[in-house]
Amino acid sequence: MRRFVLIAVPYLWLVALFLIPFVIVLKIALSDVALARPPYLPQLDITGGWDSIRTFFSELDFENFWFLTTDDLYWKAYLSSLQIALFSTTLTLLVGYPIAYGMARAAPEWRPTLLMLVILPFWTSFLIRVYAWMGILSNEGLLNQFLLWLGVINEPLTILNTNAAVYIGIVYTYLPFMILPIYSALERMDDSLLEAAEDLGCSRLSAFWLVTIPLSKNGIIAGCFLVFIPVIGEFVIPSLLGGSGTLMIGKVLWEEFFSNRDWPVASAVAVILLLILVIPIILFQRNEQKQREAEG
Repeated sequence: MRRFVLIAVPYLWLVALFLIPFVIVLKIALSDVALARPPYLPQLDITGGWDSIRTFFSELDFENFWFLTTDDLYWKAYLSSLQIALFSTTLTLLVGYPIAYGMARAAPEWRPTLLMLVILPFWTSFLIRVYAWMGILSNEGLLNQFLLWLGVINEPLTILNTNAAVYIGIVYTYLPFMILPIYSALERMDDSLLEAAEDLGCSRLSAFWLVTIPLSKNGIIAGCFLVFIPVIGEFVIPSLLGGSGTLMIGKVLWEEFFSNRDWPVASAVAVILLLILVIPIILFQRNEQKQREAEG
Protein backbone atom coordinates (compact mmCIF):
# COMPACT_ATOMS: atom_id res chain seq x y z
CA MET A 1 0.00 0.00 0.00
CA ARG A 2 2.80 2.41 0.88
CA ARG A 3 4.52 1.67 -2.42
CA PHE A 4 1.29 2.38 -4.30
CA VAL A 5 0.94 5.75 -2.53
CA LEU A 6 4.53 6.69 -3.35
CA ILE A 7 3.95 5.88 -7.01
CA ALA A 8 0.53 7.56 -7.14
CA VAL A 9 1.62 10.91 -5.67
CA PRO A 10 3.78 12.07 -8.62
CA TYR A 11 1.15 10.88 -11.10
CA LEU A 12 -1.56 12.80 -9.26
CA TRP A 13 0.73 15.83 -9.32
CA LEU A 14 1.12 15.53 -13.11
CA VAL A 15 -2.62 15.06 -13.59
CA ALA A 16 -3.45 18.12 -11.46
CA LEU A 17 -0.80 20.48 -12.86
CA PHE A 18 -0.42 19.25 -16.44
CA LEU A 19 -3.19 17.01 -17.74
CA ILE A 20 -6.17 18.95 -16.37
CA PRO A 21 -4.85 22.38 -17.54
CA PHE A 22 -4.04 20.86 -20.93
CA VAL A 23 -7.56 19.45 -21.27
CA ILE A 24 -9.01 22.87 -20.38
CA VAL A 25 -6.85 24.60 -23.01
CA LEU A 26 -7.71 21.92 -25.58
CA LYS A 27 -11.42 22.38 -24.87
CA ILE A 28 -11.11 26.13 -25.42
CA ALA A 29 -9.17 25.49 -28.63
CA LEU A 30 -12.06 23.38 -29.94
CA SER A 31 -14.67 25.96 -28.93
CA ASP A 32 -16.16 29.05 -30.52
CA VAL A 33 -16.35 32.57 -29.19
CA ALA A 34 -19.73 33.42 -27.71
CA LEU A 35 -20.29 37.15 -27.32
CA ALA A 36 -21.62 38.16 -23.91
CA ARG A 37 -21.69 34.51 -22.91
CA PRO A 38 -18.38 33.45 -21.42
CA PRO A 39 -16.49 31.29 -21.43
CA TYR A 40 -17.08 29.69 -24.85
CA LEU A 41 -19.49 27.45 -26.69
CA PRO A 42 -20.27 24.62 -26.36
CA GLN A 43 -20.73 24.41 -22.60
CA LEU A 44 -20.91 21.12 -20.77
CA ASP A 45 -24.01 20.56 -18.66
CA ILE A 46 -23.55 17.34 -16.70
CA THR A 47 -27.05 17.58 -15.25
CA GLY A 48 -28.47 16.97 -18.72
CA GLY A 49 -27.28 13.38 -18.74
CA TRP A 50 -25.60 11.46 -21.56
CA ASP A 51 -27.53 13.32 -24.26
CA SER A 52 -26.07 16.59 -23.06
CA ILE A 53 -22.56 15.11 -22.96
CA ARG A 54 -22.90 13.69 -26.50
CA THR A 55 -24.17 17.04 -27.75
CA PHE A 56 -21.23 18.79 -26.10
CA PHE A 57 -18.64 16.61 -27.84
CA SER A 58 -20.45 16.73 -31.18
CA GLU A 59 -20.32 20.55 -31.19
CA LEU A 60 -16.56 20.69 -30.66
CA ASP A 61 -14.66 21.35 -33.89
CA PHE A 62 -11.19 22.02 -35.28
CA GLU A 63 -12.13 25.37 -36.79
CA ASN A 64 -9.47 27.27 -34.81
CA PHE A 65 -6.75 24.83 -35.83
CA TRP A 66 -7.82 25.17 -39.46
CA PHE A 67 -7.69 28.95 -39.11
CA LEU A 68 -4.00 28.70 -38.16
CA THR A 69 -3.26 27.19 -41.58
CA THR A 70 -4.95 30.07 -43.42
CA ASP A 71 -2.78 32.81 -41.89
CA ASP A 72 0.96 32.62 -42.57
CA LEU A 73 1.68 34.61 -39.39
CA TYR A 74 1.40 31.48 -37.27
CA TRP A 75 3.53 29.02 -39.21
CA LYS A 76 6.13 31.75 -39.75
CA ALA A 77 6.15 32.33 -35.98
CA TYR A 78 6.68 28.60 -35.36
CA LEU A 79 9.52 28.41 -37.88
CA SER A 80 11.11 31.61 -36.57
CA SER A 81 10.93 30.29 -33.00
CA LEU A 82 12.58 27.02 -34.03
CA GLN A 83 15.30 28.91 -35.91
CA ILE A 84 16.01 31.26 -33.02
CA ALA A 85 15.98 28.38 -30.54
CA LEU A 86 18.41 26.30 -32.63
CA PHE A 87 20.81 29.18 -33.19
CA SER A 88 20.62 30.29 -29.56
CA THR A 89 21.27 26.75 -28.36
CA THR A 90 24.34 26.53 -30.62
CA LEU A 91 25.67 29.87 -29.35
CA THR A 92 25.04 28.85 -25.74
CA LEU A 93 26.91 25.58 -26.31
CA LEU A 94 29.88 27.39 -27.87
CA VAL A 95 30.05 29.77 -24.92
CA GLY A 96 29.14 27.31 -22.18
CA TYR A 97 31.40 24.37 -23.05
CA PRO A 98 34.72 26.22 -22.54
CA ILE A 99 33.42 27.59 -19.23
CA ALA A 100 32.33 24.14 -18.04
CA TYR A 101 35.66 22.67 -19.22
CA GLY A 102 37.62 25.33 -17.35
CA MET A 103 35.59 24.71 -14.20
CA ALA A 104 36.15 20.95 -14.41
CA ARG A 105 39.91 21.46 -14.89
CA ALA A 106 40.23 24.03 -12.11
CA ALA A 107 41.76 23.13 -8.75
CA PRO A 108 39.28 21.26 -6.52
CA GLU A 109 39.27 24.03 -3.92
CA TRP A 110 38.16 26.56 -6.58
CA ARG A 111 35.31 24.51 -8.06
CA PRO A 112 32.65 25.34 -5.44
CA THR A 113 33.36 29.06 -5.89
CA LEU A 114 33.15 28.82 -9.67
CA LEU A 115 29.96 26.80 -9.39
CA MET A 116 28.46 29.45 -7.13
CA LEU A 117 29.34 32.17 -9.66
CA VAL A 118 27.44 30.25 -12.35
CA ILE A 119 24.38 29.86 -10.13
CA LEU A 120 24.59 33.41 -8.73
CA PRO A 121 22.38 35.04 -11.44
CA PHE A 122 19.45 32.90 -10.26
CA TRP A 123 19.47 34.88 -7.02
CA THR A 124 18.18 37.89 -8.98
CA SER A 125 14.80 38.17 -10.66
CA PHE A 126 14.82 37.06 -14.29
CA LEU A 127 12.84 40.14 -15.30
CA ILE A 128 15.29 42.51 -13.58
CA ARG A 129 18.21 40.88 -15.40
CA VAL A 130 16.49 41.36 -18.76
CA TYR A 131 15.76 45.00 -17.93
CA ALA A 132 19.44 45.41 -17.04
CA TRP A 133 20.38 44.26 -20.53
CA MET A 134 18.07 46.91 -21.95
CA GLY A 135 20.20 49.51 -20.17
CA ILE A 136 23.41 47.89 -21.37
CA LEU A 137 22.43 47.51 -25.04
CA SER A 138 20.58 50.80 -25.61
CA ASN A 139 22.13 53.57 -27.74
CA GLU A 140 23.12 55.42 -24.58
CA GLY A 141 23.91 52.21 -22.70
CA LEU A 142 27.09 51.00 -21.09
CA LEU A 143 28.22 48.93 -24.08
CA ASN A 144 28.02 51.78 -26.57
CA GLN A 145 29.59 54.21 -24.12
CA PHE A 146 32.47 51.81 -23.53
CA LEU A 147 33.05 51.26 -27.26
CA LEU A 148 32.96 55.02 -27.88
CA TRP A 149 35.46 55.55 -25.08
CA LEU A 150 37.80 52.97 -26.61
CA GLY A 151 37.45 54.63 -30.00
CA VAL A 152 36.23 51.42 -31.64
CA ILE A 153 33.12 53.15 -33.02
CA ASN A 154 32.32 56.76 -33.91
CA GLU A 155 28.59 56.62 -33.23
CA PRO A 156 26.40 54.37 -31.08
CA LEU A 157 25.46 50.98 -32.50
CA THR A 158 21.82 49.96 -32.75
CA ILE A 159 21.77 46.75 -30.76
CA LEU A 160 18.60 46.97 -28.71
CA ASN A 161 15.37 45.98 -30.48
CA THR A 162 17.23 43.68 -32.88
CA ASN A 163 17.63 39.92 -33.15
CA ALA A 164 21.22 40.31 -31.94
CA ALA A 165 19.91 41.64 -28.61
CA VAL A 166 17.53 38.68 -28.39
CA TYR A 167 20.40 36.23 -28.88
CA ILE A 168 22.50 38.02 -26.27
CA GLY A 169 19.64 37.91 -23.77
CA ILE A 170 18.88 34.25 -24.41
CA VAL A 171 22.52 33.13 -24.20
CA TYR A 172 23.05 35.06 -20.98
CA THR A 173 19.82 33.84 -19.38
CA TYR A 174 20.11 30.16 -20.28
CA LEU A 175 23.90 29.79 -20.05
CA PRO A 176 23.80 28.13 -16.58
CA PHE A 177 21.45 25.45 -17.95
CA MET A 178 24.14 24.56 -20.49
CA ILE A 179 27.14 24.82 -18.17
CA LEU A 180 25.88 22.73 -15.25
CA PRO A 181 25.15 19.39 -17.04
CA ILE A 182 28.36 19.65 -19.09
CA TYR A 183 30.37 20.44 -15.95
CA SER A 184 28.78 17.48 -14.19
CA ALA A 185 29.84 15.15 -17.04
CA LEU A 186 33.37 16.56 -17.28
CA GLU A 187 33.94 16.46 -13.54
CA ARG A 188 33.33 12.68 -13.46
CA MET A 189 35.72 12.02 -16.34
CA ASP A 190 38.81 9.94 -15.54
CA ASP A 191 41.93 11.99 -16.37
CA SER A 192 43.94 8.81 -16.87
CA LEU A 193 42.08 8.30 -20.17
CA LEU A 194 43.61 11.48 -21.55
CA GLU A 195 47.04 10.40 -20.37
CA ALA A 196 46.59 7.02 -22.06
CA ALA A 197 45.52 8.71 -25.31
CA GLU A 198 48.59 10.95 -25.26
CA ASP A 199 50.82 7.94 -24.51
CA LEU A 200 49.39 6.26 -27.60
CA GLY A 201 50.45 9.20 -29.77
CA CYS A 202 47.47 11.56 -29.65
CA SER A 203 48.11 15.26 -29.39
CA ARG A 204 46.26 17.29 -26.76
CA LEU A 205 43.79 18.48 -29.38
CA SER A 206 43.24 14.96 -30.74
CA ALA A 207 42.77 13.59 -27.23
CA PHE A 208 40.23 16.33 -26.58
CA TRP A 209 38.17 15.46 -29.67
CA LEU A 210 38.50 11.69 -29.32
CA VAL A 211 38.14 11.35 -25.55
CA THR A 212 36.78 14.45 -23.82
CA ILE A 213 34.01 15.31 -26.28
CA PRO A 214 32.54 11.76 -26.48
CA LEU A 215 32.64 11.34 -22.70
CA SER A 216 30.83 14.66 -22.22
CA LYS A 217 28.21 13.82 -24.87
CA ASN A 218 25.43 13.17 -22.35
CA GLY A 219 26.07 16.53 -20.68
CA ILE A 220 26.04 18.29 -24.06
CA ILE A 221 22.75 16.64 -25.06
CA ALA A 222 21.14 17.44 -21.70
CA GLY A 223 22.33 21.06 -21.82
CA CYS A 224 21.07 21.55 -25.38
CA PHE A 225 17.63 20.21 -24.50
CA LEU A 226 17.45 22.32 -21.32
CA VAL A 227 18.11 25.43 -23.42
CA PHE A 228 16.21 24.57 -26.60
CA ILE A 229 12.91 23.53 -25.00
CA PRO A 230 12.17 26.73 -23.01
CA VAL A 231 13.60 29.07 -25.65
CA ILE A 232 10.99 27.99 -28.23
CA GLY A 233 8.21 29.46 -26.10
CA GLU A 234 10.21 32.42 -24.78
CA PHE A 235 8.20 35.62 -24.48
CA VAL A 236 9.90 38.10 -22.13
CA ILE A 237 13.28 38.32 -23.89
CA PRO A 238 11.98 38.89 -27.46
CA SER A 239 9.37 41.33 -26.16
CA LEU A 240 11.82 43.49 -24.19
CA LEU A 241 15.03 43.12 -26.21
CA GLY A 242 13.67 42.36 -29.68
CA GLY A 243 12.05 44.69 -32.17
CA SER A 244 8.96 44.50 -34.30
CA GLY A 245 10.80 42.21 -36.70
CA THR A 246 11.42 39.61 -34.02
CA LEU A 247 8.72 37.02 -34.54
CA MET A 248 8.36 34.27 -31.93
CA ILE A 249 5.40 32.15 -31.03
CA GLY A 250 5.48 33.39 -27.41
CA LYS A 251 4.80 36.95 -28.60
CA VAL A 252 1.99 35.70 -30.85
CA LEU A 253 0.43 33.87 -27.90
CA TRP A 254 0.55 37.03 -25.79
CA GLU A 255 -1.10 39.07 -28.53
CA GLU A 256 -3.87 36.53 -29.05
CA PHE A 257 -4.60 36.09 -25.34
CA PHE A 258 -4.33 39.66 -24.04
CA SER A 259 -4.58 42.02 -27.04
CA ASN A 260 -6.95 40.28 -29.44
CA ARG A 261 -8.78 38.47 -26.60
CA ASP A 262 -9.23 35.50 -28.93
CA TRP A 263 -8.71 32.70 -26.46
CA PRO A 264 -9.85 29.81 -28.72
CA VAL A 265 -7.25 30.67 -31.38
CA ALA A 266 -4.62 31.33 -28.71
CA SER A 267 -5.37 27.96 -27.13
CA ALA A 268 -4.98 26.26 -30.51
CA VAL A 269 -1.58 27.95 -30.92
CA ALA A 270 -0.60 26.76 -27.43
CA VAL A 271 -1.71 23.18 -28.10
CA ILE A 272 0.36 22.97 -31.29
CA LEU A 273 3.35 24.48 -29.47
CA LEU A 274 3.02 21.84 -26.77
CA LEU A 275 2.83 19.07 -29.36
CA ILE A 276 6.02 20.41 -30.95
CA LEU A 277 7.75 20.45 -27.58
CA VAL A 278 6.72 16.87 -26.84
CA ILE A 279 9.32 15.58 -29.32
CA PRO A 280 12.44 17.10 -27.67
CA ILE A 281 11.02 16.33 -24.21
CA ILE A 282 10.68 12.63 -25.10
CA LEU A 283 14.18 12.60 -26.61
CA PHE A 284 15.54 14.26 -23.47
CA GLN A 285 13.86 11.69 -21.24
CA ARG A 286 15.24 8.82 -23.33
CA ASN A 287 18.73 10.29 -23.14
CA GLU A 288 18.44 10.58 -19.35
CA GLN A 289 17.18 6.99 -19.14
CA LYS A 290 20.07 5.69 -21.25
CA GLN A 291 22.51 7.63 -19.07
CA ARG A 292 21.05 6.11 -15.89
CA GLU A 293 21.19 2.63 -17.40
CA ALA A 294 24.83 3.15 -18.43
CA GLU A 295 25.75 4.34 -14.94
CA GLY A 296 23.83 1.48 -13.32
